[in-house]
Amino acid sequence: MTTLTKLYHDRVRAGDIHADPAQEACLPALEDIRVHLETTKQKRRGILGGLFHKPEEVPMGLYLWGGVGRGKSFLMDLFVENLAIEGKRRVHFHAFMQEVHAGMHAARQQGVDDALEPVAAQIIKDVRLFAFDEMQISDITDAMIVGRLFGKLIDAGVVIVTTSNRVPDDLYKDGLNRQLFLPFIALLKGRMGVHELVSPNDYRQNRLSGEQVYFTPANAAARGAIDAIWRDLTGGAAKPHTVTVKGRDVVLPAFHNGAARAGFHDLCGAMLGPGDYLAIADAIKLLVLENIPCLSRSNFNEAKRFVTLIDALYEGGVRLIASAAAQPEMLYIEGEGSFEFERTASRLREMQGQDWGA
Repeated sequence: MTTLTKLYHDRVRAGDIHADPAQEACLPALEDIRVHLETTKQKRRGILGGLFHKPEEVPMGLYLWGGVGRGKSFLMDLFVENLAIEGKRRVHFHAFMQEVHAGMHAARQQGVDDALEPVAAQIIKDVRLFAFDEMQISDITDAMIVGRLFGKLIDAGVVIVTTSNRVPDDLYKDGLNRQLFLPFIALLKGRMGVHELVSPNDYRQNRLSGEQVYFTPANAAARGAIDAIWRDLTGGAAKPHTVTVKGRDVVLPAFHNGAARAGFHDLCGAMLGPGDYLAIADAIKLLVLENIPCLSRSNFNEAKRFVTLIDALYEGGVRLIASAAAQPEMLYIEGEGSFEFERTASRLREMQGQDWGA
C-alpha cells in the first residue's frame, strides 16, 4: 500500500505543495486509521451498540486542530481521497449540522419522541468514516445535539476525523450553559486522538501575498483575474453552502474549505441583517464579493447592508477579494450615508493589505 507519507512526498516533488514538517507529523495518525478501515471488514453494530456481539476493535478517530491556513483541510482531503472504502463522507461541519437540523425537523413531523435517533441511525447505517472540516460550536442547540450525536456515532463504530481552529477545551468557550457541553469535550479527548498542527505558515494567506485583491472596474478583466484566484484557492471544487440563522437560510452561491464566493446582490440585495452577516463571517475565512456598484440614495438600503457586511467581515478577520465599480473612496460620494461610509472605505483599504487578517 502506498502510504499517505509517500503520497505527500510525491506532491512535494511534483511542486504541488511545499514540504512542511508539521503537516507530515500528522500523517501517521491518519495512516493508522486508513489502514484499519481498509483492512478490517465492517461489522455494523447499529444504534444499540451491539448488545449480543463483541464489537470489532475500532481505531480512535482524530481531532486535528491548529491555526487558520495551516493545511488541516488539505491533510483531511489527502486522507479521504486515498481511503479505499465505501461509506466514507467528508463534509463541512456547518453544512452537516444543517442536515442534522433538517432531519430532526422531519422526524418531529412524524411524531418521533427523540428526533435525533432516526438521524443517528441513518448515519450509522450509511457511514463508516465521517470527516468533518472546521468544527466550531457557537450555538447552545448545536452544542447539545453534537454531544449526543457524536456519542451515538462513536459507540456504534463510526470513525470520526475532524479539523478545528480550536483546541477541544476551547470549543463553545464562554457559551451559554457551557457546563452542559463539558461531557462532550471529555468524549472527544477520551475517544479520539487530539493532534495540534503547529506550523508557522499560513498557506491560505500566503497564496494571496503580493496578489491584487481589489479590482476596479468590475469588468471582464476583473472577472478573469478573480476566476484565477478562485481556482487557486479551491482547485475548482466549490458548491453552494447554506448558513442557517434563527431558522432562516442564507445561501452562499459557491463555497469550499472556508472560502466563499458571491455577488453584491446575493448578499446586499437580499433582506439580510446584522445577525446574518455575523453568521456568514463566523462560517467563512475568505469572501470573494463581486460587482459592488456605486452607492447612492438610489440604492440606500443595499448600501446600508454593504456597510454592515464589511463591518462583520472586518471584525471577524475575514479576508476579502472584491470587484467594484470604483475605488473604495469613490464608491459612495453623494447622498445620505456618504459621510458615514468613510469608515467603510477606510476598512476596505486596510483589508487589502497583504498581512491583514493574519
